[in-house]
Amino acid sequence: MKPIRPVLGTAALAALLTLTACFGPPSPAPSPSSPSASTTASSTPASSSPTASASTTASGSPAPSSSAPSSPAQTTPPAAPSQPTVAPAPPASSAPAAGGQLPEQTAPLTIYYIAIEDGGVSGPSVGCGDSAVATYTEPVTFRDQVGPSLTRLFANRSREVGQSGLVNVLYQSTLKYLGGSFDGTTITVYLSGSFFLGGVCDIPRAEAQINLTAIAAAGAKRAAVFVNGRPMADVLSLK
Repeated sequence: MKPIRPVLGTAALAALLTLTACFGPPSPAPSPSSPSASTTASSTPASSSPTASASTTASGSPAPSSSAPSSPAQTTPPAAPSQPTVAPAPPASSAPAAGGQLPEQTAPLTIYYIAIEDGGVSGPSVGCGDSAVATYTEPVTFRDQVGPSLTRLFANRSREVGQSGLVNVLYQSTLKYLGGSFDGTTITVYLSGSFFLGGVCDIPRAEAQINLTAIAAAGAKRAAVFVNGRPMADVLSLK
């Protein structure tokens, strides 16, 4: 009879090996970045697995991040509609409006007369210790305020200006407004006619009345007045 110990030892060893194969440590689960995960993502249609399509492409390369900017057509906001700009009306005798004309306005005219021996108390000092004083007419409709203002001044044939105590030294002169231009600083005025004044002190008074009336009408800083094509100062120097 053969001994059975070796046979039993062999069977026990086989059983031990079989138990070890069944209860050994489990293999690690595939991670999303492992080759098996990439293979699974590539074999699955992109539309059926949003998570896989967001992390990998069909070739296993990383897909663009969901935070990446989209195309300009999607991200550029529509342009805001342009808003009309309302500009204030320019002052009289400034830049002409469309069509080469100044806008029509209605306002009082400013006319300067003289306060004799006022000493500059009532307005700018003039000549022989006098003052030039601004007066205002009724509202008048105009486009170029310079022409109507000087025309009104030259049309006054009275030396005394109502009961104001002011004097108009141009009441005998035969002046006519021909036209003018304004460069934003200086109002240039062209007149025709003649001066008829009462004495030497009337010369600076006449200059002040014309210059200041034109400056006020144009909103200018200074005036250049020509009479019959000559500077007004030259014409008056002969008086």
